[in-house]
Amino acid sequence: MTTPNTFSAWPELRVDDWTDTRNTLHMWTQIIGKIRMQHAPLINHWWQVTLYVTPVGLTTSSIPFQGDVFDIEFDFVNHEIRFRRSNGLHADFALEEMTVADFYAKVQDAMAKIEVPMDISVTPNEVDPAIPFPEDTVHKTYDKDAVRRFWLQLSKAHIAMDAFRAGFLGKVSPVHFFWGSFDMACTRFVDKPAPRHPGGAPNCADWVMVEGYSHHLTSAGFWPGGEGEGLFYSYAYPTPDGYARQKIEPAEAYYSEELYEYVLPYEAVRKSDNPEEMVRQFLESTYALAADLDGWDRENLDTDPDRLAAYMNQ
Repeated sequence: MTTPNTFSAWPELRVDDWTDTRNTLHMWTQIIGKIRMQHAPLINHWWQVTLYVTPVGLTTSSIPFQGDVFDIEFDFVNHEIRFRRSNGLHADFALEEMTVADFYAKVQDAMAKIEVPMDISVTPNEVDPAIPFPEDTVHKTYDKDAVRRFWLQLSKAHIAMDAFRAGFLGKVSPVHFFWGSFDMACTRFVDKPAPRHPGGAPNCADWVMVEGYSHHLTSAGFWPGGEGEGLFYSYAYPTPDGYARQKIEPAEAYYSEELYEYVLPYEAVRKSDNPEEMVRQFLESTYALAADLDGWDRENLDTDPDRLAAYMNQ
């Protein structure tokens, strides 16, 4: 039986220790994310396609369909996936070792049970090679402990990123999980149209990136890839002059010449005395750098999340 203390610490999960499972889960999340994309109305920067952290995993949240709503939730604690429709129809199946092709077929069956059509592109995005889901018998590994640790990484990162999100009065995305790039992000925008994004992501049309990067922004998030135990990242688009190779906080963070963005190793965060504070320093420092260099009106955009505390305590 899982005890509360099991979930209290920032978990250790080396990238190399769960590569096969991560690649399988990446494809599974793409299938579910594409179902949300099929039925949800377009919201700027593709905010309608993402997944969200829950107390047990990742969810689509409510998706409209013919006067009802439905949702799909990955449960990485009990290792099952649930399909629910507001008219009472529901389905589920166990998450265990299976090929992407088998997962795709089970999802089709579950969607039929809740009577919601499934007509998605079966080609994965932002990966190369891109094996069509019904043909993918390569990716099939599912390490339950690794998946649970990954979900715990997301939940811990979500807490820090959501607190950071609260400090901005302008246009800001939710803290959400992008199944294409397999990372969790939060993005702040200003009302300045950006130069057309060049695109170039594998198996992803350039116009997708143009929509995502239509306005000046600074984005930060957590990616369970790269080296070590994954990393927190931060970048700006368009990149302001003088942005690269600046001194930022905390000391463990640095500018990656390979990724063209600032990174903070997850391992450094996990081992620190105050992981959440370290992430906050990184998010605030990199935001301030990008916003100041790009001339954002921070006096009217930045805010104190506790600004109403005095009224609430009366």
